[in-house]
Formats: sequence, structure tokens, C-alpha cells
Amino acid sequence: MTGWTGGQRAVGDIAPALAHYTDKVLFDEVWARPELSPRDRSLVTVSALVTLGATDQLAFHLGFARDNGVTEQELIETITHLAFYTGWPRAMAAIGAARAAFADTER
Repeated sequence: MTGWTGGQRAVGDIAPALAHYTDKVLFDEVWARPELSPRDRSLVTVSALVTLGATDQLAFHLGFARDNGVTEQELIETITHLAFYTGWPRAMAAIGAARAAFADTER
């Protein structure tokens, strides 16, 4: 994933250090570690974001998970499963984010 610039585009103008850590440490280093596949890292990340109720970041990571080989059905099942552990409101919000993320890619 070397050369990631999402952090720079998202917050580089106001928080250059956060952009650097996002791009160079998180995505260029952590996501490249061989102990977990990008697919598995995506499932872990989506699960954490659903648990936190972080739907802004979830929108990006749902698409990123699909790019990493996770199917839409697997993502929906993950959110459904998490409803029992994280609460219905968080799962319902995550499903809303999934609906929007999946609709964006169908156009």
C-alpha cells in the first residue's frame, strides 16, 4: 500500500502530522504487516468502527474492505452479528452507512 495519500487529502491542510501518521505509519506500515491479510485487517477495522459508532470512517472502510476482497454480504453479516455485541442502534447506523456506501459504487 506504499504511497497512500488519503490522510494528506483528508486533513493535510489542517493537521499535517495526523496526515503523515495516517499515510506513512497506519496505511504504509501497519496495513502492510504480513501477520494479517488486508482482507482480515478490513474485517477487524469494520468491526471496530461499528463498535465505536464511527460511521464517518466506516463509510470509507466498507469500500476499502470490498477492495480487499470482503463481499457486501459478508459485511452485512458482520454488522448483523455485531448487533448482539455492540447494540442495535450502532448496527442500524452501520447498516445505513453500508447502504450508502454500496449505493455509491453501483452508479
